[in-house]
Order: sequence, then structure tokens, then C-alpha cells
Amino acid sequence: MFSYGLGDAGTGLAATQLGFYLFPFLIGYAGLPALIAGSILMLIKVWDAINDPLIGWLSDKTNTKWGPRIPWMIAGAVPLGFTLAAIWWVPNGTLFQRTTYYVFISILLMTAYTSVNLPFAALSTELSEEISIRTRLNASRFTGSIIAGLSGLIIAANILSKNEFGYFTMGQISGFVAALATLFSCWGLAPFAKKARKPSKNQIPLKFQLKRIFQNNKFIKVISLYLLLWCALQLMQTVSIIYVEQVLYIPSKFSKWIPIPFQLSALLGLQVWSFFSNKFDRIFALKIGAIIWIFSCICTLFIPSFEIGGQFDELFFFQGNNLFSFIILIIIICMIGMGASTAYLIPWSLLPDAIDDDPEKSAGLYTAWMVLIQKIGIGISVQLLGILLSLSGYKIDDNCNSFDCFEQPQLTQFTIRICIGLIPSILIILGLFIMRGWHNKGLTN
Repeated sequence: MFSYGLGDAGTGLAATQLGFYLFPFLIGYAGLPALIAGSILMLIKVWDAINDPLIGWLSDKTNTKWGPRIPWMIAGAVPLGFTLAAIWWVPNGTLFQRTTYYVFISILLMTAYTSVNLPFAALSTELSEEISIRTRLNASRFTGSIIAGLSGLIIAANILSKNEFGYFTMGQISGFVAALATLFSCWGLAPFAKKARKPSKNQIPLKFQLKRIFQNNKFIKVISLYLLLWCALQLMQTVSIIYVEQVLYIPSKFSKWIPIPFQLSALLGLQVWSFFSNKFDRIFALKIGAIIWIFSCICTLFIPSFEIGGQFDELFFFQGNNLFSFIILIIIICMIGMGASTAYLIPWSLLPDAIDDDPEKSAGLYTAWMVLIQKIGIGISVQLLGILLSLSGYKIDDNCNSFDCFEQPQLTQFTIRICIGLIPSILIILGLFIMRGWHNKGLTN
């Protein structure tokens, strides 16, 4: 379990830092307009959409003494670390040159990320046939992912709260940790991967495999749920730093620590929902978590802006009503993390049920499409954020490398609140609606 949990540490660290900081970094420090930044992230996900099924299929066809998955993880480990550092560097040059650089390095990063993450995810189905063990494996996986993500946020908060230009230093440290964690996971998993269930060798054309996949009712429900929950989660993560700094007016010295309560509560939530899933029902755990998540999202719509003295006077910040408001904010963030942890665990614990309904049991192919649809959804949500911010009159200044330089228009602040509160709530409700008819033993027909 430990080695499997460690396997998602590198990609979990990368995903967390990218989710919380990349969009604010591109618009606040790299000097890209919100629309261009959103478009870059959308293009990255389009590449992932092309890349994921290919790597999943190639992984299924790989034949080595360590099995089909471990060689891909080893090959992607060092490139993952290198590109995770490079994406936080700000090159000199024109807007076009900087845009080109970030598109190029992001494609390399996501290719390495997929080479590690997708084969690793497929192992959860192949290492055991038992639902309880699969659920524990996925709980271990996402526990490792969230702990690594928490470590990444602590690294980021320590560096960025002291030096707002320290993104590249953060990237170097994180890249080294990501590569090392992946290699250690491969070393620990190799003996078990040798004995794992192998993908089917039946040479059925890819188009027929895809047809079979999308005729699988269980898979359609799982993938729809995963898409909606991750769109909600990614939208909240992407806009969170902007929300606390430019809507709530929390100084950047404190705002960089805001994601940590989210990560800690998500870690606790994984354990809680794993227990509920095994003790009662996976859908029951999903419903309870979703209710908590929706309620806390709605609360973000009504949190008042903090009172500020002068230009973000740090001594003034915790005076008056600010301390009480800050405590309420932290409680709401913890509730969001508790509820949102269902997006990590529940869809992946349901996926093996869908795979088992397929006679070929092509875990790599199903996993590839699971991740592919997720990334398309993430791309759409980030692009939507960029469009909405641009339409609302979001302001940037090439001469200012901080969110503290000026105040955003009221319409922009309202749009940011909608993106972190209302839209995610609607997406979560749709996810619950889609899962009607699913019971612990499967889908009723």
C-alpha cells in the first residue's frame, strides 16, 4: 500500500501546484492576459486528450519482465521533474515568445505526467480483483497524492510568502521531489507488478474497443460523474488564489497559505469517505460529501471582503472583524476540502466495476479514457474562467508582478465569486443526478 500511495506523489504534487498556482502565475507574474492564459491551459488539455489514449494503448501492449506499467513510470520520472521546474521560469521576450515557451514546456510536462500517472492508475485494477482492496489501493493512492500536494503547498507558501518571485525555486525543489518519489514507487511496486493481471492480448481493432467502452452503461455514468466533479474542483482551485487576494483582499503573505487547510481537510476526507464506502455504500459517501461541498461553495458567495488599512497593512489585517472573518473562511475552506475529496476517491473506486463488465478488461484503455475526459473537462473549465474574467474587465499590468497593485472592477469580483461558488455547486448537483440508479453492487438496469 505504501509503495502504491507513493506512486501518485510526484504527479499529485505537480497537479496540486499547477492547479492552485499556474493560472495566477501566468496572469500575475508572466504577464499574460487572462484569455491567453486560459487558452494555453486549454491547449495543454487538448494535447492530453490526444496523448492519453495513445499512451494507454501503448502501455497495454508493452511486454517486459516488470509488466507493462513500471517501464513507463520509470521513463517518465526524470522528465517530469525537469519540466515541473521549467514551467515556473519566466523567459525574457515578447508576449508571443513567452506564450510559445509556455505552450511548448507545458506539452512536455503533460507528456511526462501522463507517462507516469496513466500506467500507474491502471495498476489499481490489475493488482487485485477484490473491491475492498481496490478501494484501499485508491485510498492509499490519493492519500499519497494529497500528502504530496500538501508538501508542495507548504513549499510554495514558504517560498512565495517571503519572495513573490520565487516560483522557479519552488519548481526546482518540487521537480526533484516528484522524480525521486516516482522512482522509489517503481522500486517498491516492481515485484507486485510482475504478478499483476496482464491486459488482454486479443488484437481487436481500437475503434471496436472504443465502441465497446461507450456501450458500457456503468462507464458512462462513472466518467460523467468524474468529469463534473473535476470541473468543479479545478475551477475552484484555479480561481482560489485570485479570489482570496483580489476579492477578499487578503495580503499575499497570508494568502499563499490558504490552500493548506483545503489539502489537510481533503486528506482527512479521503479516510472518512473510504470508511463510509466500505462500511455502508460508495454512493452514500458521495451524497454526504457532495452536500458538504455544495453548502460550503454557496458560503463563498457571501463572505465579505476584509477590511484593509493603507495598502494591505499586515499589522492592521487581524484587527477588528478580520480575525473572526478569517476563522470563518478557514472553516469554509476545510468543509470544501472535506467534500471535494469525494472527487478523488469515489469515481476511481467505481471504475473497476465498469471494467469488470467488459470481457476484455482493458484497464489501460479505460483508465486512459477516464483521464482523457477529466483533462478535457479541466481544459474547458480553465478556458471558461479565462473568458469570463476577460469579459468582466479583468485588469493586468505588465509593470506589476503582484495582485496587490490595483483593485479589480466590481463586475470582475462578482464573476470571481460565481466561478468559485455558484458554477461548482451546479456541476456537483448534476453529478449526483447522473448517479441515480447506481447501488453498491452495481448499476440496476
